Amino acid sequence: MAAVMEETHTDTILTEAQLEAFRARAAGYDERNEFFHEDFEVLKETGYLTQNVPEELGGMGFSLAEVSQQQRRLAYYAPADALAVNMHLYWAGVAADLWYAGDKSLEWVLRESAAGEVFAAGHAESGTAEYPGYDKPLLYSTTKAERVDGGYCFTGHKQFGTLSPVWTRFGLHGIDDSDPDNPKIVHGFLTRDTEGYRIDETWDVLGMRATCSQDTVLDAAFVPDKHIARRVPVGFGGADQFVLAAFAWALTGFGNVYCGMAKYALDRAIESVKKKRVVTMQRSMAWHAEVQHSVAEMAIKLMAVEAMLDRTADDWSARVDHGPMWPARILATKTYAVENAWQIVDSAFELAGGGAIFKSTGWERLLRDARLGRIHPANGSLTREVVAKSYLGLDLDEEPRWG
Repeated sequence: MAAVMEETHTDTILTEAQLEAFRARAAGYDERNEFFHEDFEVLKETGYLTQNVPEELGGMGFSLAEVSQQQRRLAYYAPADALAVNMHLYWAGVAADLWYAGDKSLEWVLRESAAGEVFAAGHAESGTAEYPGYDKPLLYSTTKAERVDGGYCFTGHKQFGTLSPVWTRFGLHGIDDSDPDNPKIVHGFLTRDTEGYRIDETWDVLGMRATCSQDTVLDAAFVPDKHIARRVPVGFGGADQFVLAAFAWALTGFGNVYCGMAKYALDRAIESVKKKRVVTMQRSMAWHAEVQHSVAEMAIKLMAVEAMLDRTADDWSARVDHGPMWPARILATKTYAVENAWQIVDSAFELAGGGAIFKSTGWERLLRDARLGRIHPANGSLTREVVAKSYLGLDLDEEPRWG
């Protein structure tokens, strides 16, 4: 279950000076397609990576609601940084939620996080003709998990391995189909010094370039039983508290990253139109009716996104019982946030005017980064399927899915 926090932590972890330095370095990281090493060291030194580890275990004890505010603030300055560390934070968040609920099975994750280990996510996969890809991340897998003495061997191809240059623990999942009538999804954590995997540097992409999310190819990579987190049925039927918490932390995290970017875009657009003058107006373009209309539309969308993200994170942190509707609420929150965030950034760019097309302004990078929000799981089509079927009372695992 999610944690019930007795007190709210309102302090900000990073200073304005640190965040401004992050922003100043962002363009260079993007241009060079380079991981944000300098920023990452600051994040480690300030305790940012341990903010949701319980205080008793050496962290700050922040809830999902509190981490969301920190991440939204970081993304306002350095969106790629925020997106990358979201992968680490969501594993600590999952382990913390279980720990508060009395399940100590992942206490080792919290202790290792407090000791400086860096956790990454290995869920996205490449489909093949023999093993087509799945559009239900975490619930199915094309990666094979073979039971061997003392643990499992994982074989498959993982994509978008954010934090590839620095992770020390790689969270991954695979399918154990040794019993075809009762296949299981096996969740575990691979250590950096394990044999049987390689990192392919494929990351040369549209946006969020500083995340350095390289491919990870697994060839019978061994994970011992002590690092196997769960073995659950495939599909939503296997979405126990571990899986559900992973969705809650990861997807709410995605939403807050893009919300932070949208707020920055709106603020920049407002600053721009207040200064902009034309010969046909005595005052700035802020007094133009259509400019005001556009600003109002963006502001209303941002308020709605913030409210939805806050409500979902607050409910999760307070252990509100939404029962089987939790998956729908989590997916809907992420999708609503990233889709509207993209619209805000796009509209803000238009208001910024022709000068915004120059790379030196940062708008071009902001547009590219913001566009990736809809690529992260769950995509819009899966979200709408889950939301609709949940409200209609239909089985989310029913096959065939349609017709």
